[in-house]
Amino acid sequence: MTNTEARFKTTNSYEEKNDANVFEGSHSDIEKDQPSHDNHGDLHRGLDARQISMIALGGAIGTGLVIGSGTGLARAGPVGLLIAYVIMGSVCFSVMISLGEMATYLPHKKGFSGYLSRFADPALGIALGYNYWFKYLIVTPNNLVAASIVVQYWVSPTKMPVGAWLAIFIALIIVLNFLGVRVFGEVEFWMSLFKVITLTGLIIFGIVVDLGGAPNHDRKGFRYWRDQPFSHYLKTGSLGEFLGVWSAMTTALFAYMGSELVGVTFGEAKNPRKVVPATIKRTFWRLLIFYVGSIFVVGLIVRADDPSLIAANKKSTSAAASPFVVAAQAAGIRVLPQILNACILLFVLSAANSDLYIGSRTIYALAREGKAPAVFLWCNRLGVPYIALGVCSAFCCLAFLSVSSGSKVVFGYFTAMVTIFGAITWMGILFAHIRFMKALKVQGISRDTLPYKAPLQPYAAYTAFVITAIVCFFKGFDSFIPKFNHKTFITNYIGAPVFVIIYLGWKFYHKTSMIPLEEVDLTTGKREFDEDQAMHEEEEAMSNKPLWKKIWEGA
Repeated sequence: MTNTEARFKTTNSYEEKNDANVFEGSHSDIEKDQPSHDNHGDLHRGLDARQISMIALGGAIGTGLVIGSGTGLARAGPVGLLIAYVIMGSVCFSVMISLGEMATYLPHKKGFSGYLSRFADPALGIALGYNYWFKYLIVTPNNLVAASIVVQYWVSPTKMPVGAWLAIFIALIIVLNFLGVRVFGEVEFWMSLFKVITLTGLIIFGIVVDLGGAPNHDRKGFRYWRDQPFSHYLKTGSLGEFLGVWSAMTTALFAYMGSELVGVTFGEAKNPRKVVPATIKRTFWRLLIFYVGSIFVVGLIVRADDPSLIAANKKSTSAAASPFVVAAQAAGIRVLPQILNACILLFVLSAANSDLYIGSRTIYALAREGKAPAVFLWCNRLGVPYIALGVCSAFCCLAFLSVSSGSKVVFGYFTAMVTIFGAITWMGILFAHIRFMKALKVQGISRDTLPYKAPLQPYAAYTAFVITAIVCFFKGFDSFIPKFNHKTFITNYIGAPVFVIIYLGWKFYHKTSMIPLEEVDLTTGKREFDEDQAMHEEEEAMSNKPLWKKIWEGA
């Protein structure tokens, strides 16, 4: 018996002892990523490289960047905000390369929780899986509420009730998701492309304004950096400046959140061994250009203490709250608010559409592991897990809470909850990758042999984990200043006890434990994708695609 066979046998016996399938219909073949629900279909691998690549960028772009940057600028100042976005951008990139290394070596349809269950502890995996699912049960209605607020820029609630808009938006995203992954991928590709074009236009607009190209011909340069590089938040002096930057770290975390969602799409990607590394490599430049670039420009064209900016931040999610609009109005450009508001409406609807998709695939992944009822595995002929999608769609009705409680209040509570769920997800991905790298080393497998070797590892994973944990722990500091606010405290931290309760409940009930590194399964399912990769390489070698099509598919 070879070392590999011995390790495989040991791992399987360990998993049989350690795993727990509590729902009827959960079988070992599900654990091996082979569906036992042949009569009910399966997910389709229908997403092309260009679709996944664009979703990787566009899926994360929303109100957090275009509008939330105004709040961050007022609290942290131009330099403080840029520092926060650079730090959290580095963390985001570390999460993506960690996910990319695992997803390229072992692509599967079990989502992030599958890696944590396989490389660490099944209890951690199920806690992370449900944590991520809860995030998307909340963030989907959150974006729908944002859309209802944005549309009020043109139509007063007295003319068109908020509930009517919500019903229209909910029906729209449900229909798009039920049309199958090919339609979803194509819609999200064009919506994401639209986001990229919009952000590019805003960055160019900001540079033109900064250099004096606006109607008022005011050349700003780095004036605001010199006058007030840092703002004071809640306190004066150095403490106030530090709190401002720290608050901006949370703002940046929310803006970057969602970048990891492309990892869920890898389960429906054609030739993931090629698509995943290409997507991850492009992520760095997109984060640098569109996120850090946008924040850099915003700090050049708007003063942190501008009365218009402070007033705009009270207007929540309409275009009036965007620092780009503040700069346009100051420069005498009147038409931009209308255009940007239309863009923001498409931004949030696109985000809601992708959020509903991710939510349904997350509970599907849990069911595939045997950690959720097997009914969530049922798919129609288009490869849509319709039971999972139906349940997630029902939670969209949470958006109707805004009809009675007020859209802005509900939006604020949802946003706080989403941030903590997202931060825990990042830490789960990073911890899974740390365990993956340790298991490779213990079992004598060089990372140089991997299909994609992530740069800066293992240091990037450790550093990103620590930074995310610190930001997560202190993100609700303003709940205590100037006096304790129990509502914001609960919404800021509710995700942490939920994660711990699921983890400890599963761990003690099913007697799971941390899988020893020498027994971590690094082989099951790998051969299938080795053969899949070879098949795709052979097909590409035999195809004679025109140059324009190769560029289009690799865009």
